[in-house]
Amino acid sequence: MEEQKEEVVVKREQTSVGYTREKAPVEFIDGFSLRTVIGAFFVGFVMMPASIYLGLVAGTSLGDAAQWVTIILFSEVVRRSFGTLKKQELYMLYYIAGSLIGFAGGLALSGGVFSWMIWNQYVISSPTAEKFRIVEYLKAEGVNWIAPFPGSEALINRTFFHKDWIPAIVLMVILNVLARMNWLGLGYFAFRVTSDFERLPFPMAPIAAQGATALAEVNGKRETWRWRVFSIGSVIGVAFGLIYILVPTFSGAIFNKPFQILPIPFIDLTTNTEGILPAALTGLNTELGSMMAGFVIPYHIVLGMFISSVICQIGLNPVLYNAGILHTWRKGMGSIPTSMANSLDFWLSISIGTALTIAILGIFNVVKAFTKKKNAGERGSFAPVPGRGDFPIKLALGLWLASTLGYIIVCHKLVPLFPIWLFVVYGFIWTPLNTYISARMIGLTGGGVGFPYLKEATFILSGYKGVAIWWAPVPLFDHGWAAQRFREVELTGTKIMSVIKAEIFMFPVMLLCSLIFWSFIWKLGPIPSAIYPYATKFWPLHAMYQCLWSTATVEKTSWMLQAIQPKWILLGLGTGGILYGITAWMGAPILFFYGLLGGMGGWPHYTIPLMFGGLLGKYVFTKQFGQEKWRAFAPVLVAGYACGMGLTGMCGIAIALISKAVYQMPF
Repeated sequence: MEEQKEEVVVKREQTSVGYTREKAPVEFIDGFSLRTVIGAFFVGFVMMPASIYLGLVAGTSLGDAAQWVTIILFSEVVRRSFGTLKKQELYMLYYIAGSLIGFAGGLALSGGVFSWMIWNQYVISSPTAEKFRIVEYLKAEGVNWIAPFPGSEALINRTFFHKDWIPAIVLMVILNVLARMNWLGLGYFAFRVTSDFERLPFPMAPIAAQGATALAEVNGKRETWRWRVFSIGSVIGVAFGLIYILVPTFSGAIFNKPFQILPIPFIDLTTNTEGILPAALTGLNTELGSMMAGFVIPYHIVLGMFISSVICQIGLNPVLYNAGILHTWRKGMGSIPTSMANSLDFWLSISIGTALTIAILGIFNVVKAFTKKKNAGERGSFAPVPGRGDFPIKLALGLWLASTLGYIIVCHKLVPLFPIWLFVVYGFIWTPLNTYISARMIGLTGGGVGFPYLKEATFILSGYKGVAIWWAPVPLFDHGWAAQRFREVELTGTKIMSVIKAEIFMFPVMLLCSLIFWSFIWKLGPIPSAIYPYATKFWPLHAMYQCLWSTATVEKTSWMLQAIQPKWILLGLGTGGILYGITAWMGAPILFFYGLLGGMGGWPHYTIPLMFGGLLGKYVFTKQFGQEKWRAFAPVLVAGYACGMGLTGMCGIAIALISKAVYQMPF
């Protein structure tokens, strides 16, 4: 009987996410309270250091787990205190946790703004930067606002508490204030236009709004299915984390050289297969989360990525090598240098072309939807919704205008040789246009649209000679995502002013926690180093790309300029168009098309376990539990796994901190 009840609940949740704007809450409550304040401190002082450590060691982050754990903890504490958490408070806990943790894609950077300080000092101190004379160029332009230069006592002692860091830290604080003003102002305006006036459906917003509060629902004193599923995922995460995170951390603390039971982050087979598959990328990711991600990513995206990744990076690369197109690759290269060489020879230009395909399709869909005639009553108005906590549109536009002007002034002061009119175009013309197009695409389809390499192209064509502009905070943004964020706030019945309060409060908390924990971790040892396997392998690759782009505006024979081949860009554009036509002709889901394009440059190391997870979810667990129940179970299970990995990450950083503190004691 209990199982039947739970099945009914799951089905109801699956169908409830389809409600429309007309069914949105009519009552709005302020979700920013003392509980959310305590939650922010909890995330900052407990979750952030674990997320930082996981990113450096394994290339993963607590991500959603931080949000789920925060909601679980506070809802259980309040329940045992005979109280209840409002749905609005739960959403703000979810919002704050996600904002404080943050995560920067391939770099696996987490932990607030000082993560970028660590990254910048690494780049300009790296052997790659020395090879490309980056510091020499920066000094010639009088730059001192990126990070201290090599040889500074701040870098030798690995500390932020040094005068050489003052320009970078002051600039960082100013930019963070301007950034919040910019996205809050323009993002809110885009929300009012696309949601209130054009009444677009925002198909993904109800799902996100429901997911933010789902785990905390409790039926009396009985634990819900979510708690059990989350617990199973957590046990799996802890068990795997003991092998993947804790053993290397513990051994590294004792012997100063980590012992890895499983190679982190992947098993590299490229050199093993080079005899029969020259220039092919072969290997296998060892982090269990890459397989479990296949449970939650739509199956057709996973399938498309797997097919194109294996065909292109394993099947096609040897053909391109034998044809002389992949001419940089040499025997003995591992996965990372092979990827770098192949990208410069061919795949970078192809990726530009396929990205242009997606951009063109996005613009076409926006124009098509915009020119479609609206029936009477389909358009709304700019009148604020009663009780929603809206602030005046004029104030929103004022925030955006003031912050954009601030960006232009700052950028001109930092890089006076760069044409100021381009800063004006970036901030006052392109950013609002791009934001509206992206917000409209998100409102119609759930996904935005990007315009690839626009910044890089304008930098190169501007006539500017130098490298500083590549580190400058140019006001070239896409705030379309913020329109959906405000829609989620509306659907949870949370007053919009709650977001403003949360952003104002989170800023100093983020600065303090980011400074404290990055200072501690940096003090433990150089970043990257042997105790941080992921950063050691991948940071040099990203530093190489950044240095290559930077020299594109100072050297006529830049490798990056040579790598961008118009004929391969056109080939990528044409291939994308053909694949779209074939997908439409076959009647396959559009997600399959996006997966095909996204997987072309993807590593099989990651797409193979991702596909394995997708197959398990579709053909094993779906049959075992049913499609509706598995769809509800999967994200909770994966979040529990990430939580378990996060717990081992917390133990790992505790061991590292204690061991280093004891080691450095003079007695």
